[in-house]
Amino acid sequence: MKIVLLGYMASGKSSIGKKLSKSLEMNFIDLDDYIIEKEKKSISDIFKENGEIYFRLIETKYLKEILSKDGNFILSLGGGTPCYANNMEIVNQAETKSIYLQGSVPTMVERLIRKKAKRPLIASLGDDKIPEFVAKHLFERRPYYEKAKVTIKIDDKKKSEVAEELYKLLS
Repeated sequence: MKIVLLGYMASGKSSIGKKLSKSLEMNFIDLDDYIIEKEKKSISDIFKENGEIYFRLIETKYLKEILSKDGNFILSLGGGTPCYANNMEIVNQAETKSIYLQGSVPTMVERLIRKKAKRPLIASLGDDKIPEFVAKHLFERRPYYEKAKVTIKIDDKKKSEVAEELYKLLS
């Protein structure tokens, strides 16, 4: 089984993926970490030095590379991955179980403000600007996210509760 977790920044894709990989005894792969390892530089350096178009090209290349691997694993995508280069079609055609971790605008805003410094996309925004940024982004990305085969709501749930819910769903 190949499980692909997708959703907006701070929806818990990586932390929930890691918890789930332990309980299901499966490998966990974070697409961003995989790209960093392959390219030997950080995501922000790739953006700075090569631009977003280059990043989106290699993101799709590495996504295909991972999905072609044998064996079971849990893969967490970057927040923007589903929105580019037919990536959702690639994911869904690869006999995966794609899961959208869906959070409301208030949930995502609250989580992002707490970890703002670690998020290059919003680090320079004032806290008062984040709700509008998130609402606009989620509105644009929702059609892509909703191509996932399963949607799990994450509002008012701890990451461990979401991981437990997914474990029950998948086992």
